[in-house]
Amino acid sequence: MKQYEIWWAELPPPGGQRRALLLNRNDAYDVLHKYIAVEITTTIRDIPVEVSLDRRDGLDRSRAANFDNLRPISKAHLSKRIGALDPGRIREVKRALGYALRWEELLDIE
Repeated sequence: MKQYEIWWAELPPPGGQRRALLLNRNDAYDVLHKYIAVEITTTIRDIPVEVSLDRRDGLDRSRAANFDNLRPISKAHLSKRIGALDPGRIREVKRALGYALRWEELLDIE
C-alpha cells in the first residue's frame, strides 16, 4: 500500500463496498492498522472539495474523490488495489483537502 493509491474498501454496514483513495505517508502503512482515506463516488459535482478520477487512475469510468468524506479505514477492510494517481496530480489532492478543512495555505498551490 502506498500514498495516493486507490483501493477497494469493504466497509461495515451501511458502507458496503467502496473505492477509496489512501492519503497516509508511505512509511505509515507498515505500522498503522487504520489509514486516512477519501471515499470515491460516482456523484460528480465539480466543486473545490473534489478531485476528478477516471480510467487513467485505474477506474472503470469517471468518478470523484470527495474530500468532505474523509474517514479512517482499517487495513483489514482494504481488499484490492485498483490504481493510483499520477504524481503530477498530487496538487489537486492537496487543494481539495485545503478546501475541505478550510486550510487557506493549501488553496493556492501552484
